Amino acid sequence: MQKRSGMITKLALLTGVAAVGFAAPGLAQAPRLVSGAVDERQTTMLPGNMRPEAVAANNRGPVDDSLVLDHMQMLLSRPDSTQRELTRFIGAQQDPASPHYHHWLTAREFGERFGPASIDVDVVVAWLRSHGFTVGGVQPGRMMIDFSGTSAQVRDAFHTQIHHLNVRGVSHIANMTNPRVPAALSGVVAGIVSLHDFKPRTNFKPRPAYTFSNSNGTFQAVVPADLAKIYNFNPLFSAGISGQGQTIVVIEDTNVYSSADWNTFRSVLGLSGYTAGSFTQVHPTGSSACSNPGTVAGAESEATLDAEWASAGAPSARIELASCADTNVTFGGLIALQNLLNGSAPPTIVSISYGECEAANGATANAAYNRTYEQAVTQGTSVFVSAGDEGAASCDADATKATHGISVSGFASTPYNVAVGGTDFGDAYAGTTTTYWSNTNSSAYGSALSYVPEIPWNNSCASVLLATASGYGTTYGSNGFCNSSTGEQYYLTTGSGSGGPSGCATGTPSVSEVVSGSCKGYAKPSWQSLVGNPADGVRDMPDISLFAANGAWGHYYVFCDSDINDGGAACTGAPSGWSGAGGTSFAAPIVAAIQALVNQKQGSKQGNPNPTLYALAKSEYGASGSTSCNSTSGKGTGSSCVFYDVTQGDMDVNCTGTHNCYRPSGTNGVLSTSSGYSKAYGTGTGWDFATGIGTVNAANLVNNW
Repeated sequence: MQKRSGMITKLALLTGVAAVGFAAPGLAQAPRLVSGAVDERQTTMLPGNMRPEAVAANNRGPVDDSLVLDHMQMLLSRPDSTQRELTRFIGAQQDPASPHYHHWLTAREFGERFGPASIDVDVVVAWLRSHGFTVGGVQPGRMMIDFSGTSAQVRDAFHTQIHHLNVRGVSHIANMTNPRVPAALSGVVAGIVSLHDFKPRTNFKPRPAYTFSNSNGTFQAVVPADLAKIYNFNPLFSAGISGQGQTIVVIEDTNVYSSADWNTFRSVLGLSGYTAGSFTQVHPTGSSACSNPGTVAGAESEATLDAEWASAGAPSARIELASCADTNVTFGGLIALQNLLNGSAPPTIVSISYGECEAANGATANAAYNRTYEQAVTQGTSVFVSAGDEGAASCDADATKATHGISVSGFASTPYNVAVGGTDFGDAYAGTTTTYWSNTNSSAYGSALSYVPEIPWNNSCASVLLATASGYGTTYGSNGFCNSSTGEQYYLTTGSGSGGPSGCATGTPSVSEVVSGSCKGYAKPSWQSLVGNPADGVRDMPDISLFAANGAWGHYYVFCDSDINDGGAACTGAPSGWSGAGGTSFAAPIVAAIQALVNQKQGSKQGNPNPTLYALAKSEYGASGSTSCNSTSGKGTGSSCVFYDVTQGDMDVNCTGTHNCYRPSGTNGVLSTSSGYSKAYGTGTGWDFATGIGTVNAANLVNNW
């Protein structure tokens, strides 16, 4: 140990290590964060670097010392003064009065101006190499170091062991304690993004076997022609604004099953006439090596629907699927995104349909996504992320009940992305289906007649609208819908559009996967000021929503996924027989496609769209909302509305336990923000946690940008 300490002390005194310094002439060097000589005997713990599943009950013993952990990522810190400068600069990039307005940086410029001191990065790289790690590279943005090594090297360097786990019958690996680093490095090393193989979830839900009865007993399988009619894309398409010259990148850790499915989707559903549209798959390599993932069962449907519905919203755009294979410790989608952003031609629009709740993701992984998106917006990239499919219970995704209280996705809660929530159509509840849907289809299978009233997407018995339509006066209590035979048989689920306040972006929960302990949310961005948005001091989500339902009220999306062995369906005959699903995975790439139309009209990339979205919404809603833009008016809404304010319904879900769960009697309670019944969350005037700003009139948004 003393011999290694002496070597590192010598390395720390060097002014540079070949190939890793990035200082540019004329730029002031960032303040040093390495505090003196690197002494291996003096270490500091890096909190927020563990999975909640890494507990004794799941422990099955250490992995073999020779197990190679591929492409670990060390997240670096920048000085506080530099962070403040960066925050001001990002604001100035969206201020038309600033000389920095839309002045986009390259990745190298970002690293030189806003990264840690190059000499500090050099010291960290040298320390990793001294422990035998292979350093793949330092990203030009200078906030991440890619490195690989064995389990034994991780134990020796970071004082933590990698163990086998068994979690609900599934084998995993993870570190059992937080890693430690020499105290001298603690100022510049924020943590290791991942020392485990738990991967984020996809945000789509197949059409269920049940469907709430429509007034006329039929279903509306939403196709691109319906999307264009309901959200008013057609005037743009007629004016030649359909995404020409634009590229939308969908981030994945898999390839599609068959690229022919994308072509079938377009040809059958009326999009093949937009001949400029194209689809490609790339595997971007940078400081982290990127392997072709091939087709990954359970995830390829996500990639397919992302690519198809991004094309539905911008049919003349280039759709690029960027994927990297997962390593045994790093999500391939994160590798793909980082390599793109740090390459010579960063994307202008990115859509991400994966997620993990803040409290389970951990502070370091949350920070990794925050800093990745932060760099993206300085380069002019617009990032759209699905908010999630589990109401305000993001730590209970794909569950039949919420048990961990209110939480949001750490992939979507940063201030530097647009968080996209989900709605359903309200015609079935109102008994007006025949007003909004034709009983015959067009040649492209469209049947929507106009804009359709919207409600939050919610499949749970905690939905007041589902309870009311089923004849129940309450959702909770022994006599409430969630404790009825129908509610328990069909509607015990967290399946719904997600939203809520950021609560555990930083800090460590004292209760596993529950916002508690030292947890804190991201601070509220200055642009998130709008009637209805609470003065809670934190980043709230979603920002905007779009249809995302999977069939509870008879509405769902169609997509072509011919991988029958992985839940797909043959894309033959009428699309009603194709794959059907919902989820904010559909909404995010469609909203990204609307941004492509904005960029085409503006002739430039836009960076973070949120300041403009909120400014437009503030103008429309004013201090008390807009009656002419209330979604419940349906086809009667005003022709000039940029946004439709969704004011009916909620995305509350059923729950058990003691965390944010109101259960006065009966087995099943409902998620609540207080000890009484205060549903988490309902709609309201202007912004709300159920749908954010609301949904959008595409033509009016593009023309008023």
